[in-house]
Amino acid sequence: MKNLKEKLKVYYIMSIFSVLFALVGFSYNAWRMEVSEENNNVRTATFEVLSHLGELEHIILSAHYDNDLIEGNPRKGWVKVGLVVDLSALISSDVADKAVIVKTVWANSWHLMRTEEAVVTELVTKIDDTRMAIKMILKEMS
Repeated sequence: MKNLKEKLKVYYIMSIFSVLFALVGFSYNAWRMEVSEENNNVRTATFEVLSHLGELEHIILSAHYDNDLIEGNPRKGWVKVGLVVDLSALISSDVADKAVIVKTVWANSWHLMRTEEAVVTELVTKIDDTRMAIKMILKEMS
């Protein structure tokens, strides 16, 4: 009888340990999948924002240096700026803040980009600041 009680005690302890081990493993796996999905979303958003920033810079430079009314159309720039601000919120607060600065500078000076070198320089500098913040986020994720 004592032998049976000892076996049952060991069985119950092993059963409890197995359930706890399974719960810990499942919890870790769920957490890891959530973190991986978040990182994937941030990476996707960073590449999209970098692409739109490049297109915005192209619009600015086309307007100023080429005096191209089609490639340098400010309406295209407004769309790009809006997308950058929207997508940057998915990356980090620092990138979102820098994107808002790009939008503010754009809103205050888009009408001068064809004629004013200082406006072009300021816009490109703010775009570069945003790019640098994005690169830092990507580097931290590596």
